[in-house]
Amino acid sequence: MCGTNRRKTKQQPCSSANSSIHPSIQPIPAHSLGEGRGSPWTGNGGSTLYALQQLDDIYGKALGQLRVILIHAGGFSQRLPSASALGKIFTAMPLGDPLYQMLELKLAMYVDFPSHMKPGVLVTCADDIELYSIAEEEHVMFHKPGFTALAHPSSLSIGTTHGVFVLESCEKSQQVEMEISSCLRFLHKPSIKTMHDCGAVCKRPDGSLSEFVYTDSTYFIDFETVKTLRNLLKELGPLQCEIDAYGDFLQALGPKASLEYTDNIANVTKEESCLVEIRQKIFWLLQGTPLNVILLNNSKFYHIGTTLEYLFHLTEDVALRSELGLQSSAFSIHTDESSGSCVMCSVLDPSCSVGAGSVVEYCRLGAGVSVGRGSVVSSCWVSPGLSVPDAVFMHSLCVSHQGRTGFVTVAFGIDDNLKHSVEAPAHMERLRLFECSLADCLSHWGMDSEVLRFSGDTPSCSLWNACLFPVCSDQRSSFSLSLEMLKAVLSGSTFALTKGTKLMSMQESLQSKNLEEMLTFRKGLYKDITERRQKN
Repeated sequence: MCGTNRRKTKQQPCSSANSSIHPSIQPIPAHSLGEGRGSPWTGNGGSTLYALQQLDDIYGKALGQLRVILIHAGGFSQRLPSASALGKIFTAMPLGDPLYQMLELKLAMYVDFPSHMKPGVLVTCADDIELYSIAEEEHVMFHKPGFTALAHPSSLSIGTTHGVFVLESCEKSQQVEMEISSCLRFLHKPSIKTMHDCGAVCKRPDGSLSEFVYTDSTYFIDFETVKTLRNLLKELGPLQCEIDAYGDFLQALGPKASLEYTDNIANVTKEESCLVEIRQKIFWLLQGTPLNVILLNNSKFYHIGTTLEYLFHLTEDVALRSELGLQSSAFSIHTDESSGSCVMCSVLDPSCSVGAGSVVEYCRLGAGVSVGRGSVVSSCWVSPGLSVPDAVFMHSLCVSHQGRTGFVTVAFGIDDNLKHSVEAPAHMERLRLFECSLADCLSHWGMDSEVLRFSGDTPSCSLWNACLFPVCSDQRSSFSLSLEMLKAVLSGSTFALTKGTKLMSMQESLQSKNLEEMLTFRKGLYKDITERRQKN
């Protein structure tokens, strides 16, 4: 990471970040960790436990000498569907040549950690960026027993959607860039009232009336505690419910931790009868384990886990663009870089236009194609002359269907909630697609509400599992067909699909995804961009 002569500033990746990863960081192939060890509903906490067990199977006693980084790849990514097929850890970032992904950025941000870390596991998410500044002579050190978490000053409103630390003392006599504190308890997505009642709210040392809390990001587990977590999996057996690596692990820590949280299922994707019992077992196993907090007072935490956050941070956020050196056009053939948009690993005809606030990634755009304002176009091949409206999300996936390769392009409004569900198709008018009820959308497409299929084995119905999008034989036809359906709704006109057209949901497309072909498309873009740049 680049720095200055006097300050150690983790805010600007060097151009050689790919080659400067610490020599002690050695990647473990995904297949080495195995697949299918647990229920798909085990959550990031369950996947953490299974990964630790796999590491023990592979390394045995040698694991006690290793420093491991464990990154949660991103789950279903229903709030940022362009990352669903490959995982959020492979989300493109508009910097680097060739293009960086979130994985390279994470490794670059943490490049100094291994040399100041005892054996253990560093746990982090794939959809956040932490930037901080500390004095040149200081280091972020992970050497204490138990858990050690990074903490960032945040507004109380941000605290309601993150984890919040309750410290021994929130009174600050002076503002230092980094300090170590013990944590009394951890609150997971608390209300503002709960923050005040539990003593989590701090006041700034300058005497101002502004209040703040310390929120979570990355945390470290020393090896002795890792062994405790491995034993937990042996005690629990095969997991059949969702465990959260933050809410369920960290809430059990600290001298003021209590069992109250084990009954709270507000943030659980799928409720299971065994959840409370398993949470209680985690609590009793981890109770008494220290939770140390490294307060990074001069730091920022950026979350890029939703479509709106993704658009804002990559196109409008002046601070992040400056701090990381984000580009408007990264590893792309794109002539117009002044529109306030972001284009990544894409080939655009010179006559194309991309509206302000839009992101185009891994795409081919033909002559005269226009993309409106505030839209996401991902992994698409757009035929000449087509126009993408404002504030829409379009993403193409390659699927294997009936022994053949096909393509599906999903289309949603930027503000559509893919997680919102209703109990039965009869209530689909409560599902909103492109600001219209789903029932109204079907009428524009000449489709009967009674025959609409919802994929999956659960009775709930949502935009995520609604089979709305046609399967086509090629990528360009797939995009054109979904775009016609989208425009029919926005214009109030009608559009009828050919009789017998196979329709898939986003959920079903992921279950049938053909990653090899999707990566082949990206490789073709890489080759084309490289060759064109060499010629120029």
